[in-house]
Amino acid sequence: MKPELQEENKPQICQKYLGEKGTIGLIVLLSAFVPLSTDLYLPALPGMVDYFGVPVMLVNLTLILFFIVFSAGMLFWGPLSDKYGRRPILFRAIQAAGGSAASAVATAMVKDLYAGRKQESVLAIVQSMVVISPAVAPVLGAFMLPYTSWQGLFWMLGLIGIVSLTGGVLLEEPLTSRYTGTIVRSFGRLGTVLKNPGFTSLLIVFSLVSTASLAFITDSSYIFVNQFGLSEQWYSFYFAVIAVGMISGPFLYLRLSRYIRRNTIIVSCFAIMAVSGVMICLFGDLGPVAFTLALFPASMIGSCVRPSGTFLMLQQQKEDTGSASSLINCSGLLFGSAGMVLVSVGGDDLILSIGIINFAVGLMCLSGFMLIRKLHLAKEVPDFVGKTD
Repeated sequence: MKPELQEENKPQICQKYLGEKGTIGLIVLLSAFVPLSTDLYLPALPGMVDYFGVPVMLVNLTLILFFIVFSAGMLFWGPLSDKYGRRPILFRAIQAAGGSAASAVATAMVKDLYAGRKQESVLAIVQSMVVISPAVAPVLGAFMLPYTSWQGLFWMLGLIGIVSLTGGVLLEEPLTSRYTGTIVRSFGRLGTVLKNPGFTSLLIVFSLVSTASLAFITDSSYIFVNQFGLSEQWYSFYFAVIAVGMISGPFLYLRLSRYIRRNTIIVSCFAIMAVSGVMICLFGDLGPVAFTLALFPASMIGSCVRPSGTFLMLQQQKEDTGSASSLINCSGLLFGSAGMVLVSVGGDDLILSIGIINFAVGLMCLSGFMLIRKLHLAKEVPDFVGKTD
């Protein structure tokens, strides 16, 4: 039997207490820790600037430093999850050590539990549901602000943690084969994964996409509230419209992948992102509607390539899934943090900065992916054209 068929027919691990829907829901919630932890209080950023009486850059550090520390934490928990299992690491992290373990093991759990087309489909569902949080969180935060302070928004995040704790308790260990080396050597598996040229080259390309998306998320409230003069409620509306593109992107990929090869979809997506960046530079400053319409394609495409990119990276590494998952999420956040810094120090014209970033990211990703294919750096992964989810 061919290796890909063995992977396709790998039995799925059932969850006695959570069931399939509950398990996917838990993975979604764990994967959404980052956007929920940041986007809920995005509408309050201009108010926090006034409250503390500090420059915008200092308030943005509450986002930037969060992403940096969160990313570093994932590199710690991912290798440990390969040694001790997903559940013990997840449970202990939610208790005391920080939510970075949630993202570190969530992606790994998808590969533990599903295979083949089903794995790619679940990744698409998870990614789509995850990006709902950037749409829901700012809307919820904006409507909470008239009734509570910005501190109240952080109490809401505490409630999300309690829900996650409940799911972690009910989760049955999905990892069937564990790393048997020492703890010190388990961290060395990060280097082993990075030595895989197929994984690392794809990691750089697909992590770059986060540079553009998080650049917009960081300064979205300043653009709509300060530059366009909209209220916080109208800002949340326009943000939600853009988030519709993020939400629909993974589902668009699932539908297209039934008829079009994966690599063709990826190349087309990167090209569209570059074109969208040009449109933002040319027409984005005409008003909130023009800016939203110009950014919408890039928002959709940025999430459209996420399931395929994650799936391809996971297929490059047969073992050390926890380490691979940590590197995937950590790298995305680090590149995203770079985008947040770039747009913050890129000058007063935030719209132009976002347009340039989207154009540059689309062009670099397109060139990088085509180079990977030309040099045969990554292992070829079979398409699922014609197969149902």
